[in-house]
Amino acid sequence: MTTDNTTHFGFKQVAVDEKVKLVRGVFDSVAEQYDVMNDLMSMGIHRIWKRIAVQLSNVRKGEHVLDLAGGTGDLTALFNERVGPEGQVVLADINAQMLRTGRDRMIDRGLANIRYAQVNAECLPFEDNTFDCVCIAFGLRNVTDKDAALRSMHRVLKPGGRVIVLEFSHPTDKVTEKVYDFYSFNILPKIGRFVAKDEESYRYLAESIRMHPKQEELKKMMENAGLERCEYFNMTQGIVAVHRGYKI
Repeated sequence: MTTDNTTHFGFKQVAVDEKVKLVRGVFDSVAEQYDVMNDLMSMGIHRIWKRIAVQLSNVRKGEHVLDLAGGTGDLTALFNERVGPEGQVVLADINAQMLRTGRDRMIDRGLANIRYAQVNAECLPFEDNTFDCVCIAFGLRNVTDKDAALRSMHRVLKPGGRVIVLEFSHPTDKVTEKVYDFYSFNILPKIGRFVAKDEESYRYLAESIRMHPKQEELKKMMENAGLERCEYFNMTQGIVAVHRGYKI
């Protein structure tokens, strides 16, 4: 929950203006090992989740896509295949280190027609009606003011455009929930300690998932931001969900 002066950083309450700095510190720390850790944490399944999210975006050739919290560029590369040389993808992230890592990866892969922007999702520096699709994958839970971010995404969408939110969510059954909790708080931080040399950052990431709105609540937030025909698709028993909404 966010009040006038404080918000959550994992399970802690911190000053609103401190959260951006704290989140930046987490991703500065994990940037170099981010892809390796994603593979280890999800046993590679994150690649399937991302492909499904891109499929649900219905992005076509010639369209313009904003990949928010794009990090190391996994979704940017997938979107780039879809839009072709006639379209364009903007890889955007609030964290400079993550953005540099993503840019270097895209250049190394020889991917062209990609722009890069360091932006805050709460106040996007793009004109109204710019993009056919705005996607944010595993990033919305780290945003301080999620409602402001969703309104900003809606503003920069063209009419008929789609917002795609791919995010860790809340398991749909008790057995999965118990197993997931044990893994998140007992196994994940230890993987972070041994691989990324940073146990606390991965403990925060586990906590941030638990503080993220549940599926129905996020759907309502998207509707309140002006998006219509909002829906969500649970994957892996609700551990991850894709939310989709349209600008009419």
